[in-house]
Amino acid sequence: MENKENNLGILALIALVIGSQIGGGVFNVASDLAAGANAGAIIIGWIITGIGMIALVFTFQNLTNKRPDLDGGIYSFAKAGFGSYFGFNSAWGYWLSVWLGNVAFLTLLFSAIGYFLPIFNGANLVSVLGASVFLWLLIFFISRGIQTAAIMNIVVTIAKLIPIFLFIVIALFAFHFHTFTLDFWGGTSFNLANVMTQTKSTMLVTLWVFTGVEGAVVLSRRARKKKDVGRATVIGLMSTLTIYILISLLSLGVMTRGELSSLKSPSMAYVLESIVGPWGAMFINLGLIISLLGALLGWTLFSAEIPYLAGKDGTFPKFFTKENKHNVPTNSLIFTGLLIQIFLLTLLISDKPYQFAFSMASSTILVPYLFSALYQVKYSWQHKETKQIIIGIIASIYSFWILYAAGVTYLLLTSILYSLGTLIFLYAAKEKQQKAFKPFELLWACLFILFAIIAIIMLATGKIQI
Repeated sequence: MENKENNLGILALIALVIGSQIGGGVFNVASDLAAGANAGAIIIGWIITGIGMIALVFTFQNLTNKRPDLDGGIYSFAKAGFGSYFGFNSAWGYWLSVWLGNVAFLTLLFSAIGYFLPIFNGANLVSVLGASVFLWLLIFFISRGIQTAAIMNIVVTIAKLIPIFLFIVIALFAFHFHTFTLDFWGGTSFNLANVMTQTKSTMLVTLWVFTGVEGAVVLSRRARKKKDVGRATVIGLMSTLTIYILISLLSLGVMTRGELSSLKSPSMAYVLESIVGPWGAMFINLGLIISLLGALLGWTLFSAEIPYLAGKDGTFPKFFTKENKHNVPTNSLIFTGLLIQIFLLTLLISDKPYQFAFSMASSTILVPYLFSALYQVKYSWQHKETKQIIIGIIASIYSFWILYAAGVTYLLLTSILYSLGTLIFLYAAKEKQQKAFKPFELLWACLFILFAIIAIIMLATGKIQI
């Protein structure tokens, strides 16, 4: 690529990391967590997630610094460590996660707009039409240039932090320790099995709000300095981790768990409304709209970049490598838009469209996170770096734990999407005139297809509800 592409400085990269994480999830994290857990289990969930995500971020930082030749970041780590098929599945899984995340963001965006214009509720036909128009306007804007979009993202990131910090300050003064400790463990006493079940329920939620932390890694080829990528990722993670913990725990000191779990989206608006009155909900909903605009901008950038990078090295078909005069991968951008458009229709049949979309997005990103962690272990072992081996092991354990905590339903549903990806992988292999699978890889492909068939049967018989 030409040097003019390498124009994202440290501030733009930090804004991408923070802006991509702080999307809609932060405004609903308190009620999403309270839906399945009490305060004690939520604290344990944050501790597990904090340790796991810090290990993953240090993994991304280390591999980005040690392997600056791997421009695809999270996807290229898997390919370098375990071959083409697992590299493809990491690229495919990350791409699925990003554009499914955009579906969740669009759902929440029109729920927030519905506070001012009741015709929208995030899950009706009018919301789907509005989300569709907004989606294609966003794609047109990004097609005018990555640098322009990144600058806009800095402005939006700063703007979205204002209502979040205001909420934290007001909630600090409204916090009641008695409310926070009421039914702390979800029973009259601590019960390990019960607390573990509650903690598991928090895992997809806490993973969802951190999805996007790898944003600077994905756009590493556009960074002025490769070292800025790792720094931006660490700064972005620590900033957002602090914000998430404060919001979720302070909310539990303002309302009881039962009250929080029954709030409409975005729950932060109604928590603040309970403290200061109607203007609080209005202010937070405006902040949410701004926040979602930034998140959609950043995530759409990522969703266009991954298929482009994968197409450049033959993992995806060459179709995805076409760029316009602004160096924006147009085919990748438009094809992603079409998939988001199709999936928006599921909002009309899902009971909880936002929760369904973000749970699918969290589930699909587990494969690229896991293989990045495993490559950290492999690479560090080969170079005898004990500290980095430990970091990789912690990140791997966390990734396996999330796979377990995600539950069978979402893993089966994502297997349908991974199975469809096998067709893309076969087409790309045919383009290169190469044999598609090694024996071990073929076994994994067959497992994906088997799980997909089971999922389709369970959907058809009503055993899985979306």
